[in-house]
Amino acid sequence: MLGVRIRALLGRSRRIVLIELAVLAVLAVGVAAVLWWPEGDPKPAATASPPPLALPGLPDSTAPVLMPGRPGEPAKSLPANEMSALPRAPHNNADIRFVTMMIPHHEQALVMARLVAERGENPKLKILADRILAAQGPEIGVLEAWLTDRGLDRDSGGDHRHRMAGMQTAEALNRLTAARGAEFDRMFVAMMTDHHQGAIDMGREALTLGTDVTVNELASSVVVEQGVEINRMRDALANP
Repeated sequence: MLGVRIRALLGRSRRIVLIELAVLAVLAVGVAAVLWWPEGDPKPAATASPPPLALPGLPDSTAPVLMPGRPGEPAKSLPANEMSALPRAPHNNADIRFVTMMIPHHEQALVMARLVAERGENPKLKILADRILAAQGPEIGVLEAWLTDRGLDRDSGGDHRHRMAGMQTAEALNRLTAARGAEFDRMFVAMMTDHHQGAIDMGREALTLGTDVTVNELASSVVVEQGVEINRMRDALANP
């Protein structure tokens, strides 16, 4: 009986010794891996950190800018911080006259166009009137901004009301306001056609005599778009 207990104790001792030897062996391998791992190689236990982001820096204000020379002359380079802003496009009296006349001209077109929804009966003309309202309202803002940006106002062009072709008299506007249905449609097309043609004439004058780039673009738009609207109004009246 005593011999059996001694053999059991010896068996347990051997198992404990084997376990301890196994633990020591694992620790020894780990230490060796740390001590002998080649320099520069990533270690399995460590997570490599991502490289820093390369953020763009501020532009170099002294970077050279190529400046073309005059015909027959070589190009020159100039640091960007030494370049001056481009001068404003020149304007003349013809530009001012066009802008100061076109503002009240557009405003009267809006007055007539607002009457169409309640007084007219032609659905095509109602659509065209909505387009006039949508286009000429913002154009007035552009024209006023042009004046303000140059230290001018509506009176800068002088009193040109007698020269605004196509402008309708107060009596004609009263007759249009009193009309209804088909009669209104006929009067509206006749008056707005005359009004548009006046704007086209003023636009052509600005294109011929003006020098400002913005005014040139506005005048070109008036000539083209209002010419198209004249044809559309006439077609809408002929083919309701």
